[in-house]
Amino acid sequence: MRDAIVIIPTYNEIENIEAIIRAVFSKDKAFDILVVDDNSPDLTGLKVKALQEEFKDQLFLLPRAEKTGLGSAYIAGFKWCLKRHYDYIFEMDADFSHNPNDLIRLYNACANRGADMSIGSRYINNNVNVVNWDMKRLLLSYFASKYVRLVTQMKIHDTTAGYVCYHRKVLETINLDDIKFVGYAFQIEMKFKAYLKEFKIVEVPVIFTDRTKGKSKMSGSIISEAIFGVINMKLKSIFNK
Repeated sequence: MRDAIVIIPTYNEIENIEAIIRAVFSKDKAFDILVVDDNSPDLTGLKVKALQEEFKDQLFLLPRAEKTGLGSAYIAGFKWCLKRHYDYIFEMDADFSHNPNDLIRLYNACANRGADMSIGSRYINNNVNVVNWDMKRLLLSYFASKYVRLVTQMKIHDTTAGYVCYHRKVLETINLDDIKFVGYAFQIEMKFKAYLKEFKIVEVPVIFTDRTKGKSKMSGSIISEAIFGVINMKLKSIFNK
């Protein structure tokens, strides 16, 4: 019985989805995959359905009616996984910006080294491990993590990272219905909630490579949510003590 599942949220990832699924299933460690597809116009969901014939009882699809944000896609995926037997639940992008080879390192940090949550970190030990980003995006991401760390006081270098392994008890303890952010800031809020619950969080250095196929979902509104939402999130944590 497989104890780990990788959630991959998709919207128009037809160019990447088959390759990323096969890459995950090729690892020495056995993982299941749950694709959460937001009714992709490019028919990503139909491609996943076709692949389910080959990967029975290992590849799952959670179709959603519309695109309502990364955070809500992951929340739906978390709830689906928690109804099953999985002990370790992953977040991973479909576009190979997260290297599937690092899944086992994130898994080992939790399963064998006592972490409750492991983060694939781009910014650790004063290194910046990002490939193919322009300088503007790199600086925005790097200083966003610095800003979040300053405001929240979390001892996490890559606060906006989206490559994460959770032990199920973290997701069972956090009130998933209380997660407010749907975009970029969702990743920050999940880490902050785990930090407040005093779970053991470990960063694992990874190299982040920008997508070569498909289109980025980053937008100005997503960035604004992260910048202004973090202050509100911190203030609420103070007054709710």
